[in-house]
Amino acid sequence: MVLLHVKRGDESQFLLQAPGSTELEELTVQVARIYNARLKVQRLCSEMEELAEHGVFLPPNMQGLTDDQIEELKLRDEWGEKCIPSGGSLFKKDDVGRRNGQAPNEKMKQVLKKTIEEAKAIISKKQVEASVCVTMEMVKDALDQLRGAVMIVYPMGLPPYDPIRMEFENKEDLSGTQAALSVIEESEAQLWWAAKELRRTKKLSDYVGKNEKTKIIVKIQQRGQGAPAREPIISSEEQKQLMLYYHRRQEELKKLEENDDDSCLNSPWADNTALKRHFHGVKDIKWRPR
Repeated sequence: MVLLHVKRGDESQFLLQAPGSTELEELTVQVARIYNARLKVQRLCSEMEELAEHGVFLPPNMQGLTDDQIEELKLRDEWGEKCIPSGGSLFKKDDVGRRNGQAPNEKMKQVLKKTIEEAKAIISKKQVEASVCVTMEMVKDALDQLRGAVMIVYPMGLPPYDPIRMEFENKEDLSGTQAALSVIEESEAQLWWAAKELRRTKKLSDYVGKNEKTKIIVKIQQRGQGAPAREPIISSEEQKQLMLYYHRRQEELKKLEENDDDSCLNSPWADNTALKRHFHGVKDIKWRPR
């Protein structure tokens, strides 16, 4: 199995294994699918952290309004009255004005937070350092864990306009958001390796050969964005170590230049006539007046 280290730009994403005989059409779609699914988990974790702190989403026409404005306009959060967390709620006002402030109790909050941490660990970029390959099944498992936690805390479900529910139902609208810039459509995805585009019409072995123990760094890119930057010859950590070595070497040379003390020349080992006097038998003769 060829080991692929998938990156977006210079940032590591995940590891993936694939046979050399894999069609690049299939591989590109698989990489893009895992990449986008990891982004979905990240978005869900972010929103669920807000859910644990401030409750469900307010209706779009009530978001950002003050209590006085809501009362003046006679607006009502009907879904907020239905979507009560298990065990009751604790009021914690959302300063941003996106959520209704009816947060779950401490026990239910911990259920959400624990599940969020577990899901983040599954898709973490630290999996690359641990040499753990990520599969679509693992990412789906993270999504299922998050879905299950929300169902435990909110058995009545969430409002249809809540971004968490929309993510679970694949109805999310990311247009105009920063998150939309990170998503890569499967049909528009490209894989690059060694400054070459891995064309979908070929197989992986056409580029990396038939050695199944090969490890390569591939970069996922949106079609039309051009070739990604080449990998540096040395890593940032190696560059730091190299700079540290040269800094220490310069300090050592600087100290040697400053040390111009020549008192060592009076030492016995520095006497260049010592050998001659030794053979003449006059090594330790001392002269003193009678």
